[in-house]
Amino acid sequence: MTDLLRSPADTDDAHVEGRDHGPLGDPAAAGDADAVREAVEQVAREARVASRALATASGATRDAALLAVADGLVAATDRVVAANAEDLERARAEGMSTSLQDRLRLDAGRVEAIADAVREVVALPDPVGQVVRGSTLANGLRVRQVRRPLGVVGMVYEARPNVTVDAAALCLKSGNAVVLRGGSAARSSNETIIAVLQEALVSVGLPADAVRTIDAHGRAGVRALLRARGLVDVVIPRGGADLIRTVVETATVPTVETGTGNCHVYVDAAADLDEALEVCVNAKVQRPSTCNAAETVLVHAAVADAFVPRLVETMAAAGVRLHGDDRVRARAGDVPVEPAGEEDWATEYLALELAVGVVDDLDAALEHIRRWSSGHTEAICTRDVRAADRFVAEVDAAGVAVNASTRFTDGGQLGLGAEIGISTQKLHARGPMGLTDLTTTTWVMTGDGHLRH
Repeated sequence: MTDLLRSPADTDDAHVEGRDHGPLGDPAAAGDADAVREAVEQVAREARVASRALATASGATRDAALLAVADGLVAATDRVVAANAEDLERARAEGMSTSLQDRLRLDAGRVEAIADAVREVVALPDPVGQVVRGSTLANGLRVRQVRRPLGVVGMVYEARPNVTVDAAALCLKSGNAVVLRGGSAARSSNETIIAVLQEALVSVGLPADAVRTIDAHGRAGVRALLRARGLVDVVIPRGGADLIRTVVETATVPTVETGTGNCHVYVDAAADLDEALEVCVNAKVQRPSTCNAAETVLVHAAVADAFVPRLVETMAAAGVRLHGDDRVRARAGDVPVEPAGEEDWATEYLALELAVGVVDDLDAALEHIRRWSSGHTEAICTRDVRAADRFVAEVDAAGVAVNASTRFTDGGQLGLGAEIGISTQKLHARGPMGLTDLTTTTWVMTGDGHLRH
């Protein structure tokens, strides 16, 4: 992600490009920066005009556009895969890790899966025009709170061309135009995909400007996008901690903080230990590079003798590198466990690595989580209803799981059908952001010449 805003130390979609290091903003002359700002603002203006057409289009028209997108992607599979091969060739030459190359890679099967995901979005309820609540007042005035599109959404993400389609599909379904900054690692893939998206829009009579990209303008373009207040309604960063922090701290456009996940599983004294082991393994191993994967397991001291040896042995057998406190290491037997320090408790590994600690009681577990949690997802394994209720009440996170894996904090898993990101903030949206979270509301007041006295 260093091609955008973040440092190479972060690993979620991280990608180090030797030609594109440094602080936010390209080391360009002021005149060049002004030209980039003007170009990005023009893109945003054109997207805003297109957003009006989307807001007034019928749901059937927007669904037709998405079906055209899905069919267009399948028809353009060879073009998309060929463009992706160019990105992969650059990635290998620039030293991208094999795991990140896998995120970047597209083949015919993945293109088909992306198209299928678009068709799934079509099947979701249209949020635009939904009545959140309504009533008739004592004076006869009829009031309704109605969902409306946000307008123009900016997306900042990297090295994942599938997100280009996901973000566009969700924005279009919810009546929003979108301005995309997908990063130079996927620039060939994104250029081809966006062309397909625009062709699909035009084919059903919607403006191509409803989906735009500013990839050509580099990091200076990101800076301009973040400051296009009045032209862009919200910016959603999707990536690692540094990217999200920099976007939030730099932007004058409203932002949604998404994604970083220093997630914990606490194994209580009253846990079913067989079940708890399965939960811990699933939370860490099933897909370790995601923001909802567990990064720390805390074990109540009362069950540490029985549980810690099983946990470390099972995790090590699954290829997990372990970091543990003294009480964990004393119970690890022959399993190698590195000493855990504050850096380990603070780290979102996004890999097959796990910190493990023993805590004296629920109070200590809650205190540890309060200190180190990123507010994403926290889990407890217990058969004690009072302990579970207290955990749910006291943990401050977008998702809380009881006897279940942290991996369930996901739009598809929670029945939203799709998500544009997982918000860890508290205003507007928190947790997986589905279609309704890409809308705002308008109060509609209908009267018969009503006057306020």
